Amino acid sequence: MKMENLAVSTIKKKISIEHEKEGTYFTLPFSMPVDTESMTLTYQYASHTEKEKTIEAGSFVTKLQTSIIDLGLIAPDGRQVGASGSNKTEIYISENYATPGYKACALVPGEWQIIIGAYKIAAEGVEVTYTISFSKKYRRLFKGDLHIHTRASDGIFTVKELMERAQKLGLDFIAITDHNQMVSTDELPKIRGFSVIQGVEYTHFLGHSNFLGVDKPYEVPFVANTFDEVNARFHSAREHGALIVINHPFQEPCEFKFDMNELPFHCMEVWNGPMRESNLKAIGLWQKLLTEGKRIPISGGSDFHRDDVPFTFMGGPTTGVYAMSNSSQDILTALREGHAFISYAPKGPTIQITAGDAMMGDQVEWTKEKELQIDAANLAKGDILQIITATEKKTLLEAECDGSCHVSYSMQAPGFARIEIARVLIAGLPLLPVLISNPIYFV
Repeated sequence: MKMENLAVSTIKKKISIEHEKEGTYFTLPFSMPVDTESMTLTYQYASHTEKEKTIEAGSFVTKLQTSIIDLGLIAPDGRQVGASGSNKTEIYISENYATPGYKACALVPGEWQIIIGAYKIAAEGVEVTYTISFSKKYRRLFKGDLHIHTRASDGIFTVKELMERAQKLGLDFIAITDHNQMVSTDELPKIRGFSVIQGVEYTHFLGHSNFLGVDKPYEVPFVANTFDEVNARFHSAREHGALIVINHPFQEPCEFKFDMNELPFHCMEVWNGPMRESNLKAIGLWQKLLTEGKRIPISGGSDFHRDDVPFTFMGGPTTGVYAMSNSSQDILTALREGHAFISYAPKGPTIQITAGDAMMGDQVEWTKEKELQIDAANLAKGDILQIITATEKKTLLEAECDGSCHVSYSMQAPGFARIEIARVLIAGLPLLPVLISNPIYFV
């Protein structure tokens, strides 16, 4: 399966501005391609005129500003994306980050408009050249932590502090999931190349759930004293477009005691913080549901609050997502589609599983494609790589030393197949999972 497409396309637009247009605004249209991840716009023009004058001791070159061109940008819906006067000659925009003065936003296809402000124009006029580069989306691996708390609830760090920590660890995104505290995208700091997913951990005496990707999953307070009221919060979150995750279903004293069959949700957090009995139970429940024919993607997160909790650290575990970009929506879409795995740490094992053109979370027709191709990296000596189906748990590799591998497996019947990698993390303790993948489904 092809995972790389580094296509960058560039267009140039030139415009001649007559002196008579000085003191007016007008626009220059350009087309935004489909599936654009980011754009960079630069512009150039002769802003100064230089003339050499002879003086008694030699010469002097005058440099007079004869043209000043202001810059701005309008989206296809007529919304002003930003304006920077003549202060900047280059701007960058993506869904997660934009040059100050501009708004980070989805680069929807269609006709965009460059705002041209003819603040000052030379007597002979001026030619302006605009160069616009578009980076196309392509699927690749992003790593992040989907369960983190700030000092807005019971954590001790700010969002910015958490972002900086996450970047140092090699993460590409985090989700802010404070207890019953909503966060707006506009309130979140922006760092180029890094994504913060807005969320809330809906926290009830009978269970916790993450509602990810929307500013307000419900319009009323979180308070609910009956199941019908809880159910209304879940349905509201789904209707608002949130990705709903059932959190740590067996973690005492915060087990999920509601009937999952009665609530809408998209993912299950089978790995919360360090691997332990409650997570093993959650993985067992998930396996049971898969065997029953249900398709539930998995999620993982550290539930990080502070540094003084034993064995708990940001990125422990890390969710690896094969997404079209690291925008919040692309990451959540990939999670919803099951294009993800969970690894015990940011530098832990990684996996890619394919069957023809299908990958984790996809389905294939068994009569046409039976072979799985498995590529694993960052393996340690002694790691056990196992394939798990509804009827079989088979070891495909025991790593003889640190390294990577490519192995294959043939499905003998329709069903599902997923991967677990196990490791002895502490001498004397049994093997524990250090990676869990979503399945590929064979129908």
